[in-house]
Amino acid sequence: MEKSQRIKDAVGHCIDQRRDQLFEVSHDIWSCPELAYQEVKAHDRLVRFFSEDDASPPWRVEEHFHLPTAFKASWGPSFGGGGGGREGGSSAGVNVGFLCEYDALPGMGHACGHNLIAEVGAAAAVGLRGALQNETDLPVPVTITVLGTPAEEDGGGKIDLIKAGAFKDLHLVFMAHPAQQDAAFLQCVALAAVVVKYYGKASHAGAFPWEGVNALDAAVLAYNNLSVLRQQLKTDWRVHGIIKNGGVKPNIIPAYTEMEFYLRTPLMKELSVLQDKAEACFRAAASATGCQVEISYPTATYSNILPNDTLIHLYKENSKALGVPLPEEPTNFLGSTDFGNVSFVVPGIHPFFHIGSDAVNHSEEYTEAAGAEGAQLYALRTAKALAMTAVDVLCCPDLLLRVRHDFTREKLKQEA
Repeated sequence: MEKSQRIKDAVGHCIDQRRDQLFEVSHDIWSCPELAYQEVKAHDRLVRFFSEDDASPPWRVEEHFHLPTAFKASWGPSFGGGGGGREGGSSAGVNVGFLCEYDALPGMGHACGHNLIAEVGAAAAVGLRGALQNETDLPVPVTITVLGTPAEEDGGGKIDLIKAGAFKDLHLVFMAHPAQQDAAFLQCVALAAVVVKYYGKASHAGAFPWEGVNALDAAVLAYNNLSVLRQQLKTDWRVHGIIKNGGVKPNIIPAYTEMEFYLRTPLMKELSVLQDKAEACFRAAASATGCQVEISYPTATYSNILPNDTLIHLYKENSKALGVPLPEEPTNFLGSTDFGNVSFVVPGIHPFFHIGSDAVNHSEEYTEAAGAEGAQLYALRTAKALAMTAVDVLCCPDLLLRVRHDFTREKLKQEA
């Protein structure tokens, strides 16, 4: 039997052996949803999972890794020289990363299934670890690293970790996200969150309206300006938002209003164009009403995801071997993730997987589906496909060079 296939079979066996424990981890996180940067219990649960794993040698677990609710678990030899695999991996070894997300949505719990992302990352890591534990003739030494990455829904924990150097020693990085379909790659787009504040002047709305400067009028005009602007935007650009503060009482002319919008484009280089157009709408509303306007970008910008043709092909082949043929042209998807920023730093893959429900992400029905035992078949099958894709690359140095080549080519293409 070919070595890589033997290791892949062992990956599946190891994951199947841990299925009950993995479901417990997923369900514990799902049962106690925590918002961005507040994922204390999820952090502790995953730290305990890796600390109690029977690996030999044991996982090196670092709690509160650069962020209060981030962690790092590593298995195998320690070595540097990653930084996106500057040399595409070397005789020093290859460091394979798996990412776990675990933050929830306000008022909806795990309506995006991040408990399943955490489970998939953990399952793929322990499956690969178990399969490699007794392998002595791999082309290079292998380290497995799991990073717990908080705050994907709000703030961008992976971007914080990039800035802290958490990804500098990784050569490859893997994660997968639940969705409405199985796909090796979907076009996640660049995103900027913008907060707009209008400052006017309060007055009695009935007795002395002429004395007021209406900040709500400015917010309404800005909202309508953007609605009209949409007619002139490219079909795959998106602008959407809310009025977070519209005043305090009908008989008081609002002196302050606040709005929050998301701006999305397929490529980072297009995002600045959309930002300029949106800011013109915000400033025009201020000018028309006599208000002062303050425009800010409170969180880091999310990049689009770089595709990696080699990893995408390998993942498709492994999914097919597990009984999941992936469509050549999956349905379009215009969500955003801070994994996009990671994909510009380290070669990686971010496939999507169906969880057996017709519900859509960010709905109450999806929250229920993400916690159901029925999602386990799909989550663990995805973890196997991720780990098997890592096996392909680890067993063939030429594939690692091709992954690196794809990474460099796509970066140059999108930065041109």
